[in-house]
This record gives sequence, structure tokens and C-alpha cells, in this order.
Amino acid sequence: MNVVDKSIRAEQHPAISNQLAAFALDLSYDAIPAKILERAKYLMLDAVGIAYASHGFPFAGATMEAMASLGVGDSPVIGCGRKLAPRDAALVNGVLAHGLDYDDTHSPGVIHATVSSLPLTLALGDQLKLSGRDFLTAYVAAMETSTRLASVAKGGFHQVGFHPTGLIGIFGCTLAASRLLGLSRDQAAMAQGIALSMAAGSLEFLEDGAWTKRMHPGWAASSAITAAALAKCGFVGPRAAYEGRFGLFRSHLGSQMAGAELALASDRLGTAWQIDEVAIKPIPACHFAHAAADAAVALSKSVKPTDIRSVDVLVPAEVIKTVCEPEENKRAPANSYDAQFSIPYIVATGLLRGRFTLDELDDRAIADREVLALARRVNHAADPASTFPKHYTGEVIVTLNDGRKVRHREGVNRGCADRPLSNAEIETKYFDNACRLLTREHAERVRDALVGIDGGSVAALGDLLAQPAK
Repeated sequence: MNVVDKSIRAEQHPAISNQLAAFALDLSYDAIPAKILERAKYLMLDAVGIAYASHGFPFAGATMEAMASLGVGDSPVIGCGRKLAPRDAALVNGVLAHGLDYDDTHSPGVIHATVSSLPLTLALGDQLKLSGRDFLTAYVAAMETSTRLASVAKGGFHQVGFHPTGLIGIFGCTLAASRLLGLSRDQAAMAQGIALSMAAGSLEFLEDGAWTKRMHPGWAASSAITAAALAKCGFVGPRAAYEGRFGLFRSHLGSQMAGAELALASDRLGTAWQIDEVAIKPIPACHFAHAAADAAVALSKSVKPTDIRSVDVLVPAEVIKTVCEPEENKRAPANSYDAQFSIPYIVATGLLRGRFTLDELDDRAIADREVLALARRVNHAADPASTFPKHYTGEVIVTLNDGRKVRHREGVNRGCADRPLSNAEIETKYFDNACRLLTREHAERVRDALVGIDGGSVAALGDLLAQPAK
């Protein structure tokens, strides 16, 4: 095949990286539907509230101390002042927004995309003194591309031990960074190829409740700035970042590649808005456990704890590795992160306490003997009626001491696209979280700045977010 033939073939079948680059660089504020822009602001508000609430947990201070030891800068860190360089601020803000596992999830892609997209656009938007409109448009570009790329795998990344939030989040962030740093289409394609060698996110934290998952989205945002900067200065990356022989999907999906659908990476870009598919978490736990948690809470209203002999929980087969195994670890969580990924603990807590909030993640709650005793009697099985990944289904079946069974099923998890939380409900959640650190007045000023960011500036927003609690 001669050079002309190759060129024609490339134009007829453009690489995924070229298609995504064209979308991300050409997207305009006016092309985004008003309802998508509005929802985007509330997704960011939700993440900011969680970031404030994270300050009450040890991982927040440890992360800030570590990054501050590497150097200083003037980028805003939520609730911590302007103390870090942009890449380090992006990492810390990602940890804060994702650290409580209370952040949004794009259901088809099984990815927490806001907690990498927001830290990236905040860090660069502040540094570049962007308008609120440019900031919001870049955030949407990151969200729309990360979620589509994650959807290609159809949940397969989790089956082979990778966490899409970190592994895939870097690519949407790289596209947003390419836009903000003024890269050409070719440079933006290169940047995605460079990001391929930085993409990471292991699920090994599930074995012992390690903190590493918390850093995945911030690492994605931080690394994306590096990838885009390298590409802008002429650094060369592979062009087939996604579909290549050793591209993202073939190298990270293994046997799950057979179920992947590459066309989803660019399907209906700019017309079918994936922000509409993002689910907001009503409880602070792995999204895979939400339906079971709500089912347990519903049963708590009619089941006495002393009447429970055993509990069976039906969950999608694809999530068993994440929230049900290894069984012994899940029945006796070692820390709050373990607890958030434990069907036995979450269901036992719901049945006994009638709720699952941040308060159920403190050391005293996790050590509660009554909860742990019931957790040891919680078993799991694959849900034969699951509609995963469209919905994260859950059913709790309680066997009583007299042999009777009572059950409750949540076929559509609360907060997902088919059962969404309203913007007003997101705002309530935001205040519940933010006011763990801020005064109500301060929290309201942050709310107003984010919801009105179209008419504001990123620098002003950064100043407000960075202000420490008084």
C-alpha cells in the first residue's frame, strides 16, 4: 500500500484519539444544551461538598502534607488555601472529592468522572485566568469523553482488576487540558498517546482497605496536565492509544476485550450527552451496594433485629468481586474504606440502624459488635434479574427465626439516570457535607459561585474554594 492509500484509509477510519480530539477542541459553550450545563454545575457542587467533608478524615491531612513537602505554589486546594503547584493541587483536590466514595458515578462506564474532571479544570482554569464559561465547557468535554471511553469496556475493567476512575479518567482530563492549553488536534491526539503510558488504577485496595483508590482521580488529573504539556512542546506519543495492538483496551481488558465495543468511545458525540447518565450517590458507599443498602433500610422498618436468623443478598454477578469478596474481609471490615465496599457490613447496618450515613463509617460504628455479628450471617448470590450496568440492582432476603422469609428489592438504584436525584436534593446533600467544615453562610457563598459560574471567573471561584474554615 502506498502513502496515498494509507492517507485515504486514515481519513475513512480516523483513530479514536483523533475523533475525541476534534470534539473536545471544537466544543463550544453555546452548543451544550442548557439542561446539561445546569446539571454539570450541580455535579461539581456535589463533589465540592464531599471535598469539604473529607477534611474530617485522616487521609486528607496526610495527602496535603505529602504534596506540600514536594514544593509550593499558588493553586487553590479546597478548604486548604493556595499552597500548591497546579499538578499537586489537582491531585489533592481529587483525593478530597473522591476520598469518601460519595461522589457521582456514570453508570454505563462505571466511572467516577467528576472527581478527575473538576480538579483538572479548576487547576488549569485558575492558572490561565479563564472565564466561568470556558471552565464549564472544558469540564463537559472531559466528562463526555471519559464516560464514553469507560463505557467501551461494559464493566470489564473491574473484572480484571482495574479501576476505571483512574485508568480512564486521565484521557478525558488530557483532552480538557489540551483544550485549555491551546493544543492543535494533532497535538491533542499525541497527548492521549502519552497519557496511555501514565494511565493507572489498581483494585488491589479491595483486599485490605488501602487508601490508594482515593488518589486515582487526582493522579489522573495531575498526569493529564503533564501529558498535554509534553504534547504541546512536540513530544511524540502513539496515535492508536485506544484501538492499537497494545492500546488501552487490548492491554487492560484481556479476555474481557471480547465484550468491548469500541464504537461507544465516539458514539453520538455532541448529541447524546453522557452527563445525563451520571448517577448521584445518596449514601456514602460503593455504588454497587446502594440498592442492597436501601432494601435493608426498607426492611428495618418491619423486621426486629432479634428475629433475624440469616440474610441473603442478591447483587449483579459483575460486582461480587468488588463488594462481596473475599468474604471474611467483607464480614469484618478493617476500616472505613473496607466498610464502604462491604455488602455484609452495609446491609447489616441498614437492617439494624435503619440508615447508612458518614456517621456509620467512624471507628466506633465499624467496631459495633451487634452489626458485626449480623454481618457474619449475611450471604450473597448473583442476581438473576440484574440489569447491570444500566442499573445496580439489589435484593435483601431475611430469614426469620420462625423460618418465614421477608424480602425487599430495589430494581433501579436510587440516584441513577432512571431514578435521578433532583438538583434540589443534590443541594441538600451538598450542605449536609460542606457544613461539616464550613459555616452555612460560607457554604452558601460557594454554592452561589458554582451555580452561577457562567457569569463568573475561575480565579474568583478558586479564591472562595481555597478559603479554610473559620
